[in-house]
Amino acid sequence: MSDKIGFAVGDFVVYPTHGVGKILGVEEQEIAGYSLSVFVVHFDKDRMTLRVPLTKAKASGLRRLSTRKEMDAALAKLKGRSKAKRTMWSRRAQEYEAKINSGDPASIAEVVRDLYRNVGQPEQSYSERQIYQAALDRLVREFAAVEKIDEGTATQRVEQMLNVA
Repeated sequence: MSDKIGFAVGDFVVYPTHGVGKILGVEEQEIAGYSLSVFVVHFDKDRMTLRVPLTKAKASGLRRLSTRKEMDAALAKLKGRSKAKRTMWSRRAQEYEAKINSGDPASIAEVVRDLYRNVGQPEQSYSERQIYQAALDRLVREFAAVEKIDEGTATQRVEQMLNVA
């Protein structure tokens, strides 16, 4: 059945609210008297295991890693101008959180770009730093998985792109 959905054991996948994980297997579980097949997805960084029903995998947003082309398009957004709106911070923070939790690398790159502070720019508030770090971590994890490099190298490359912009 997992063949129909397009994921196999050992595949790296992206779950929108948690980022990059690895499929460890498919299990049968009995929940409320119903037998259910679930993907077992492990997220190393968070030390968390998630079970996603096969029938709900696509609806939940579980997807393959981005292609290099999609990742390049997302990283190209880092080079653009910051489009931070002049609305209240609480509203912007909600929009940023929604973009991060969408799981879309292009949206996450926009958040990283908008919240990045260069040397000589004013300090970020605590909540700005938290959201920036969450977006950067999510982008870097997928970038590292796509490029098959470690997260430290991926972070350096993303920060170089931000400094050039």
